[in-house]
Amino acid sequence: MNSVLIVMLGVTITPWKLIGYLGVLLFAGRWLVQLYASRASGRPTVPRLFWYMSALGSVMLLGYFTLGKNDSVGIMSNLFPFFVSLYNLRLDYKAARTE
Repeated sequence: MNSVLIVMLGVTITPWKLIGYLGVLLFAGRWLVQLYASRASGRPTVPRLFWYMSALGSVMLLGYFTLGKNDSVGIMSNLFPFFVSLYNLRLDYKAARTE
């Protein structure tokens, strides 16, 4: 997974980096989802997709930092948001069942 796929503009792209980039896109893109949902409802809203993107982005970044790069700072910075995302998804499903 550390084999070089391409070197572009001095950046070496490996399969692990692609996973890391996709994780970053998901993790950052969740804010666009939240912005769209809030704009559509006319009030601050956090849709379920936001938490899915948070959890999946965290998992991908954890994979990159654990298996691809072995970076404890990256692991620690993505471990907590992963559990918060799962917790919020659980709360969201629980609230949906009681409605």
